[in-house]
Amino acid sequence: MEESIQDQNEKKIRTAVIGVGSLGRHHARNYAQFSRVGDVEFIGVCDVDEETAKEIGAANSCGYFTNWRDLIDKTDAVSIVTPTETHCEIACEFLANGVDVLVEKPIARTLEEADRMIAAAEKSGAKIMVGHLERYNPAMVALHPHVTKPLYFEIHRVSPFPNRSLDVDVVLDVMIHDLDAIQWMVGENVKATSIQAVGIPIISNKVDAANARIEFENGAVANITASRVGTEKIRKTRFYQTKSYVVLDYLTKFASITSLDPDAAHPLLGIDINRLAIEDIEPLNAELSSFLSAIRNGEKPPITAQDGRRALDLALQVLEKIEAHRNSLDF
Repeated sequence: MEESIQDQNEKKIRTAVIGVGSLGRHHARNYAQFSRVGDVEFIGVCDVDEETAKEIGAANSCGYFTNWRDLIDKTDAVSIVTPTETHCEIACEFLANGVDVLVEKPIARTLEEADRMIAAAEKSGAKIMVGHLERYNPAMVALHPHVTKPLYFEIHRVSPFPNRSLDVDVVLDVMIHDLDAIQWMVGENVKATSIQAVGIPIISNKVDAANARIEFENGAVANITASRVGTEKIRKTRFYQTKSYVVLDYLTKFASITSLDPDAAHPLLGIDINRLAIEDIEPLNAELSSFLSAIRNGEKPPITAQDGRRALDLALQVLEKIEAHRNSLDF
């Protein structure tokens, strides 16, 4: 006998986290929190390191696993927070079995892998969302409704050298945050028409610092610097749009809009600096909440696999330009 609508609504969403390293353990913490107050059942965590899995499982009062396939028939939704090279294989198996997936950025290593993931979701009807977390930064949440038509971006994202995510270069690890944010603001269907980029490996054997200048078909231009060998953390975006100048600091959760008050008696007296009110929210908690909400309500995830593919496509184009530049210098 089919479940009634009421029964379906009351059914708990069985969740798990695949990969509980530096970021995955925070996914686990949030799912455990949801399980204590809502319609979520946190089944467990999975990691190839059994001690890590056991530790995080105990900390969150859930089961632990070392083989992610053991969770396929036990879950309704999973977060995949594993090295990028594993995203496609893991996601496709869960999706094929009707399990909804949130996969961390970048969605995959290649466009072909991203397309396989999209096809798997379309075939089974399962949902796939990509974890472009900066969209949920409270400063961006406050700012985004005020975005009109940005024409010039100046972006810096710098951090000290990490001990994680070294399976990918700085473009796929760090710059992709800003590539996604730019595409979100200029419009998902606006294509890049020109890309110039340089990059260099400094500490690892992959590109650790990079700069890209991207022109879009609507006239917008973005200048982006990303580095994972800095001495301090910087996550700032500045952009200009018609009649306003915008400052966004992801790290300090600050956003302001400078504009001209048209009713001022004199232009110099009419400069208005509006510091936006920022809600005190944890970005990851908001991201996972929106993922679960899409599942409950049968809606499209806020950040789709197509969004993730677009960000990956632009990142790979930047990497191609970096490689071409290095080859031209016989570096």
